[in-house]
Amino acid sequence: MIVNESSYFHSMTRNMSSKYLHIILLFTSSLLSGVLCLKECTNVPTQLASHSVRAQLSAEQVNALFEESHSHMHLTPTDEATWMDIRPRKLLNKNNGYQEEFDWLMLYRNIKGSGLRPASVQEGNDFLSEVSLHDVRLATDSVYGQAQQTNLEYLLLLDIDRLVWNFRKQAGLDTPGTPYGGWEGADVELRGHFVGHYMSATAKAWASTHNETLFTKMTSVVDVLYTCQKAIGTGYLSAFPDELFDRFEAVKPVWAPYYTIHKIMAGLLDQYTYAGNSKALVMLTSMAEYFSNRVKNVIQKYSIERHYTSLNEETGGMNDVLYRLYTITKDEKHLILAHLFDKPCFLGLLAVQADSLSRFHTNTHIPVVIGAQMRYEVTGDPLYKEIGTFFMDIVNSSHAYATGGTSVSEFWYDPKRLADMLTTENEESCTTYNMLKVSRNLFRWTKEVAYADYYERALINGVLSIQKRGSQPGIMIYMLPMKPGSSKAVSYHGWGTQFNSFWCCYGTGIESFSKLGDSIYFEQKGSSPSLYIIQSIPSTFNWKSAGLLISQQMQPLTSSDSALRVSFTISSNQTNQASTINIRIPSWTSLDNFKASLNSQKFAPMLQGSFISITRDWASNDNLVLEYPISIHSEQIKDDRPAYSSLHAIFFGPYLLAGITTGDWDAKSGNSSSVSDWISPVPSTYNSQLISLTQQSVNKTLFVSNSNLSLTMQDTPLAGSHSAVQSTFRIYPQDAKSKHYFTSSHKTRNSSKSKGTSTDAYVMIEPFDMPSMVVTNTLDISNTKGSDSTFRLIPGLDGTANSVSLELSTKSGCYISTGAVDYSTGQKLQVLCKGSGKLRDDTTFNRAATFVPVDGVRQYDPLSFVAKGQKRNFLLEPLMGLKDEFYTVYFNVGA
Repeated sequence: MIVNESSYFHSMTRNMSSKYLHIILLFTSSLLSGVLCLKECTNVPTQLASHSVRAQLSAEQVNALFEESHSHMHLTPTDEATWMDIRPRKLLNKNNGYQEEFDWLMLYRNIKGSGLRPASVQEGNDFLSEVSLHDVRLATDSVYGQAQQTNLEYLLLLDIDRLVWNFRKQAGLDTPGTPYGGWEGADVELRGHFVGHYMSATAKAWASTHNETLFTKMTSVVDVLYTCQKAIGTGYLSAFPDELFDRFEAVKPVWAPYYTIHKIMAGLLDQYTYAGNSKALVMLTSMAEYFSNRVKNVIQKYSIERHYTSLNEETGGMNDVLYRLYTITKDEKHLILAHLFDKPCFLGLLAVQADSLSRFHTNTHIPVVIGAQMRYEVTGDPLYKEIGTFFMDIVNSSHAYATGGTSVSEFWYDPKRLADMLTTENEESCTTYNMLKVSRNLFRWTKEVAYADYYERALINGVLSIQKRGSQPGIMIYMLPMKPGSSKAVSYHGWGTQFNSFWCCYGTGIESFSKLGDSIYFEQKGSSPSLYIIQSIPSTFNWKSAGLLISQQMQPLTSSDSALRVSFTISSNQTNQASTINIRIPSWTSLDNFKASLNSQKFAPMLQGSFISITRDWASNDNLVLEYPISIHSEQIKDDRPAYSSLHAIFFGPYLLAGITTGDWDAKSGNSSSVSDWISPVPSTYNSQLISLTQQSVNKTLFVSNSNLSLTMQDTPLAGSHSAVQSTFRIYPQDAKSKHYFTSSHKTRNSSKSKGTSTDAYVMIEPFDMPSMVVTNTLDISNTKGSDSTFRLIPGLDGTANSVSLELSTKSGCYISTGAVDYSTGQKLQVLCKGSGKLRDDTTFNRAATFVPVDGVRQYDPLSFVAKGQKRNFLLEPLMGLKDEFYTVYFNVGA
């Protein structure tokens, strides 16, 4: 039944406070929208809500699915009557018949339910202030600096003419070159979205690096788009025709045109904010004028309800960018238009603190919440602070994986039921990018360390995990798989390509890696300078208001370390000014063995909540050193069913560790309650024992590989591949006292130093990813060690320099052999004995049993551990460093 909102709630809420009245009205909008709104607001996910699916469908398929999912939806006079109380009037002048001018202020009052004028930006709030990216520089030798540099190289690689090709085409201008492919293809309705991201990413990357070539490129993009907008002449700017908005407003099938417009508007705003490009602001305000007229026309022609119904097609962060624009222009039209993109049928549920996220499209709605947070900052309305807080709480407590990421095939599903949702299509990268914004805002408002802890977790394990560093720039992933035995390379999308992907997650990806320095330092405005340092990221910060230059360094961490050592070197160009530095104490550490020293003198720092707080007149070359105890710990999956209580992720401090495995996940804790009893660090000396065994055949080098517990000869593995894991072995002496049995030569082969042996040694052969398992004399892989898993390592039988042969310790004269000298990839290794007659002569026998050892093509990560398992042990490494290896994040931990 549909009731009249006005008559029912006026009688019900006459004596309620404005705050609770606002909540009731928002909730009512969501209830009414359950009848009127489509897809997300009816909590019915459709294939069309998924970007991944939408990109693969033809126009005919889109129309068919749209009609099927919307067949029960229609507008009736009763529907419109429901919204009459907040609908702007459409009157005719009695004298001359012209239509009354659209009154934005009147519309605002009706939405707010009061006669108040729009509020101005709140002054005096105790918010932490962002510091300028221009004042932060990442250490180039850190993983963050490497990630930033890889991203910068990609931004510089992209061709301007190809990026703006579709914009020029739409504006009727000459189109030199050819358009890019993927989601920027000339026939893709979402085209242009990546260009918006590119403007945002380049603005932030330039602020972070001051790379002048990048400045020239991004300015050229803005100049071309300015020419396009002028050629169109209406303020409209896009890579697709405005006919897409006709379909959007008619609630017809279309692929998220406002989503793309948000990216373009946000890009222009960032070019103005970070790079000072005033032309970009002029273009942005022209776009805002064009789209305010479109929204006005929809409301005048139909109703405000019709506008809200259309918002069920993804609109990105339109509310957010318009609120941000309002803080610059103070134009009330921008504020009211921002309100009109606050999706009431979704925010209403959060306002009454209902966890109804299940089956909502995840990345459609996180940006709406970010916009609601900006509404709080702009208007001071506490309801929108509460919405953001509640949203963060329910996502983090019920819908987030150990990485901090969220979503399954782009949707939320039932709370605390993640054990059923470990797939290859988890954690859309865009959602992590946006959740970081939500947590960042909450930290600035509250200084609650939990939000900074979340930011650290999601940044390290979510963001740094999606980029393929150390290879070609511009290789990123869409989803981050959580399924046991997953690989980043093996999912619906896998790794993208430089010029033919341009997914939504490529856009947020290039932004994420352009602003890695934006959440390390925050400033508290006041009578004396105060700084909050919330991330341990090697960097320098020019703290201008305090006259200090702060250099943060982190000592390289290994799995054997018991503390994370962070130091701050301070340089001062002012005197007689006291300032306060507050440094986060992360939740993963303990104060029991925490150590601090200032200028080599130990001291007990004052604690302010979860922050170390030091106030002093800082002098040049002051050196502050903090040592945070760090250890292994586990975390249960967010699933409250007892049957899944054994599923745990494993962390070393903030670093999520993944097991290198194709699917095994049964860990063995014994009866211990301490994780350190069944997980131990890999000694750093083990790297020197990592070997790959090679042999020449048919003029190419093949590698011994452990594939499915069978030793075979395989092609040269690529760095970061699972083949590199399979082709690496730890060859160590049976006698622990014998340490030096390989000798390195200066000769290189396949980019690795070849190694030989000058003396006999008895050794064991352990597959890289199967700690404590060994190759037996029958060439099986076993966890039983003894004489039948020991080999005599001797100089190569064929006399090749720096070569070796492996003789069975249990049977003299029998060797590991390929059984041939000319063979193909996949040749299985076998045991052959001299005099057996299986090979035609001794020369052939000796060649087949001779291998050239080289440095292992895979090395242990400095943060490598071994976890005991039920059937086998697991090698654990940080998820963020994995490329194409197969891995498992959650382990079934049992006695």
